[in-house]
Amino acid sequence: MSSTELPETLAAAVPRVSTVRVADGERLRSVALPGLTLNVRSRPPTRPGLPRALYVHGLGGSSQNWSDLMPLLADVVDGEAVDLPGFGDSPPPADRNYSITAHARAVIRLLDAGGHGAVHLFGNSLGGAVATRVAAARPDLVRTLTLVSPALPEIRVQHQALPTALLAVPGVAALFGRMTREWTAEQRTRGVMALCYGDPGRVSEEGLRHAVEEMERRQRLPYFWEAMTRSARGIVDAYTLGGQQGLWRQAERVLAPTLLVYGGRDQLVSYRMARKASAAFRDSRLLTLPDAGHVAMMEYPKVVAEAARSLIQEPDRATGETNGRAGRNDGGDADTFGSSGDDGDNDSGGS
Repeated sequence: MSSTELPETLAAAVPRVSTVRVADGERLRSVALPGLTLNVRSRPPTRPGLPRALYVHGLGGSSQNWSDLMPLLADVVDGEAVDLPGFGDSPPPADRNYSITAHARAVIRLLDAGGHGAVHLFGNSLGGAVATRVAAARPDLVRTLTLVSPALPEIRVQHQALPTALLAVPGVAALFGRMTREWTAEQRTRGVMALCYGDPGRVSEEGLRHAVEEMERRQRLPYFWEAMTRSARGIVDAYTLGGQQGLWRQAERVLAPTLLVYGGRDQLVSYRMARKASAAFRDSRLLTLPDAGHVAMMEYPKVVAEAARSLIQEPDRATGETNGRAGRNDGGDADTFGSSGDDGDNDSGGS
């Protein structure tokens, strides 16, 4: 068996499921690497020669979580969004390792394989922790870093996030599966949206329909709960690491200019962590959105794109200028700017 193939038992068990949705203008490709295969979503840039960007989703999400933001930045970056191993349309890794370090290693290998040098790296939630570790370990690969509600360790975890943490406990996922086996895909999707969005009503009917279809597809994958539970366990394990492997210590080592985006209605990553994060990343800008939840790039893509555009176009300015929404931090506390950022209807669901 080659190193890029799924184990025979798993390959035989994977049923035929519906194809992953591809929005207008998007393309999908598969990248085979030793021990894993990654699905990558992209859209053509508006002109050739633009710098590269890579988007990394959160726990239970996929590359589709970036479909609203990517076209808004297509004039400044040549963007791709990756499905982490076991998520979206990427099969599980051969070694079944879903730790933060393993996910970071997968991203690094993807970037090295592309041979494009440093990229503008984006991460949400779990993807934010992964992107932080990538930026700390391989500063040569990261030009700027944009983190939306990054999953960095909290002393007091919000009670709404406890069910996610409990997934890391052996046996809990199986118990939860038995308890919720009668739930429809729509019920599960609405539950996820209630947890991840500041205002689930912003999701259009079309967006809800697409999200339900994606949930139905995922539930037919035999490794869906494995990827969820082991990745959740990876987050919990990363929270307990100290020393140089601790995520906060690694945040302090990040050299790339960093944009931090936090939502005031985030039920999974506390809004109060924004100030700590802005002090930890040495060259940070902080964008706070009081009405946003855990996936601000889906709820308020235009506002997030505006702040990211400023970071990308002026990554090495040395003054305390702001773009009217995001403040910059050069070692002290970052200025904080709030915005309700009415972007109109959002047509995507996700987590």
